[in-house]
Amino acid sequence: MEKLKKIRPNILVIGDLMIDHYLWGSCERISPEAPVQVVDVFKETTVLGGGGNVVNNLCALGANVSVSGVIGDDANGHELSIMLKSIGVKTDGLIVQRGRKTSKKSRIIAVSQQILRYDKESKEDITSESEDKIISSLQKTLFLYDAIVLSDYAKGVLTPSLCRRVIEAAHKAGKKVLVDPKGDDYLKYKGAYLLTPNKKEASIATGIIIDNKQTLKQALLRLKSDCNLAISMITLSEGGIAVFDDEMKQFPTVAKEVYDVTGAGDTVIASMAFAISAQIDINSSCKFANLAAGVVVGKIGSATVTLDEIEEYEASLHKSSSDAHIKSFDEIVRIVSTCRANNKKIIFTNGCFDILHVGHVKYLESAKSFGDVLIVGLNSDVSVKRLKGQSRPINEQGDRAYILAALESVDYVVLFDDDTPYELIKLIKPDVLVKGGDYKDKKVIGTEFAKELRLVDFVDGKSTTEVIKKIGGGLC
Repeated sequence: MEKLKKIRPNILVIGDLMIDHYLWGSCERISPEAPVQVVDVFKETTVLGGGGNVVNNLCALGANVSVSGVIGDDANGHELSIMLKSIGVKTDGLIVQRGRKTSKKSRIIAVSQQILRYDKESKEDITSESEDKIISSLQKTLFLYDAIVLSDYAKGVLTPSLCRRVIEAAHKAGKKVLVDPKGDDYLKYKGAYLLTPNKKEASIATGIIIDNKQTLKQALLRLKSDCNLAISMITLSEGGIAVFDDEMKQFPTVAKEVYDVTGAGDTVIASMAFAISAQIDINSSCKFANLAAGVVVGKIGSATVTLDEIEEYEASLHKSSSDAHIKSFDEIVRIVSTCRANNKKIIFTNGCFDILHVGHVKYLESAKSFGDVLIVGLNSDVSVKRLKGQSRPINEQGDRAYILAALESVDYVVLFDDDTPYELIKLIKPDVLVKGGDYKDKKVIGTEFAKELRLVDFVDGKSTTEVIKKIGGGLC
């Protein structure tokens, strides 16, 4: 994850761009004119859809994104162009074709239920002139890109001819092309680095009913062979991701809660492109894409995901290394912001945790029960020496932090040098501040920044001091 945070890959998205338009309202009566519901609209929103959702996901991950596609010379085309520019996307490759309708899908939502959708769009193939303009733009800027994504929604932009020309140009320049395919003829994507069909799409394209590992492998091999792919890949919804390079591998899903799968495919190809652009191997890229999809399906509607959200989600699953749970002040501020955006309740406690024992573990388990994310402030070595004397700590701060971070109850560990965690609590502003039961009727540092103070009794007879006494007395 740290490597991904340090890069900003340049990625080009070519494909079908559209506007997703929502009319939100309430419904309390039936029309006297016809047996239909009357919706009183109170809110109207628009977001990028189709290939635009791939663009959105890449921007959220931190990529520098350029886009190429065809829009009409209409109000919707103008609106779409402005939406792309407003999020920092380069639109030099956006081609205007006279007479073409820019895709806009309008949905009427009443009482959280979609009751109607109406579309305005052109679905016929773009003209050869528009295709030539896309290729001309690509040839001028191809050297800039770390990867190219073809996002096909079968709206006429990604013609067989255009796909072939883009892939040929990319091959000559040594660039990888990743494709989110559509339809049943995948030969137009021949020579791409990888495709990301789901199981149903792959079954249709290969003619193989995928219902076990054997048929899954057959479909992967056929896609790889027929389309001359470097990597063959099929997404399996709750089954995760399957790939074939020199052998078949399956990466299970990591979603905890599924609220909406809308746009999950866009998130998968965006995260794969992002990771591959960072020279991440295919196995790690698949795991990263699984995590990204796991975050997105826990949100409502077409959604995006940030690296901080993925990191926080991975930590909540305890699938990351213990090192990944040890954070700096700056890092924990970003993480807290992400947690709050996802309505997570944040708990904070602190201590030296010099020789970890059962009393510590039970205390931390109790602390975690008060919310969703437990952050532990850990006194650094210099801080411990000031508080406990020059003979302490017994274990240096790196060891203490690593062991704490390995505990299931602990989400993040942050080292601090001061005698108290006042500045750290001030930064985090936890929902719950937890201290030991010995603080009853005493002033607790940082309570003014917390919504609630909870005291947890220690386990009788369990303390670092007692452990050290036993060691000193030769009782261990």
